[in-house]
Amino acid sequence: MTNPSIHTRRDGAILEVTLDRPKANAIDLKTSRVMGDVFRDFRDDPDLRVAILRAAGDKFFCAGWDLKAAADGDAVDGDYGVGGFGGLQELPDMNKPVICAVNGICCGGGFELALSCDLIVAADTATFALPEIRSGTVADAASIKLPKRIPYHVAMDLLLTGRWMDASEAAGLGLLREIVPAEDLEQTIWDLARLLASGPPLVYAAIKEIVRDAEDAKFQDALNRITSRTLPTVDRLYASEDQKEGARAFAEKREPVWKGR
Repeated sequence: MTNPSIHTRRDGAILEVTLDRPKANAIDLKTSRVMGDVFRDFRDDPDLRVAILRAAGDKFFCAGWDLKAAADGDAVDGDYGVGGFGGLQELPDMNKPVICAVNGICCGGGFELALSCDLIVAADTATFALPEIRSGTVADAASIKLPKRIPYHVAMDLLLTGRWMDASEAAGLGLLREIVPAEDLEQTIWDLARLLASGPPLVYAAIKEIVRDAEDAKFQDALNRITSRTLPTVDRLYASEDQKEGARAFAEKREPVWKGR
């Protein structure tokens, strides 16, 4: 499946995915399915280590669910594809880091899409909101995720009022890795992607699986699954060449060479 609204670019081990649906980069069912295919292929490609999610234009990152498409027949509970809304929200076994570059208005499902990424870098012009309350629906993923990531009462304020929050407030709540001038956003995210791409992919995979597994688990139960090597990514890491290479490089006082095996 192809869609002119989604552009991809590979640079070494990095995949850049650009959402380009003027005017607001809103996502309909077809676009969501394409995004799911793109991120599934990224997940499954052993030569790719890091993804960047960004949007075209300088006003909108993503306005979320395409209400015009909904008015034309797209069902809110329709087929979003293998990864759920935006290709990432429900994609299973996504064990590679994804960086989100927010360049402007990030609201509704767009905000939820950003929350599905591992690191968020925002331009100083970025703003965030969950305005679903005003269109008579619920910000479902945000209602689950946001109270776990920021103070409960702040999350409820955003959900219940639909108010806007600027990048400074989002950063103060711990949602953003950093804020940069809009003109520096591309360079910043690529520098970050290259840093991650140079790191140990098996360790990243283990980190992501451990975090998912432990989200609703008791500490000791989660730790037991790590130490018993029950988690597939942990078992693979502990038996890998990279595990030995990391120890050797430390002892020899040199940079490790990660092979992902």
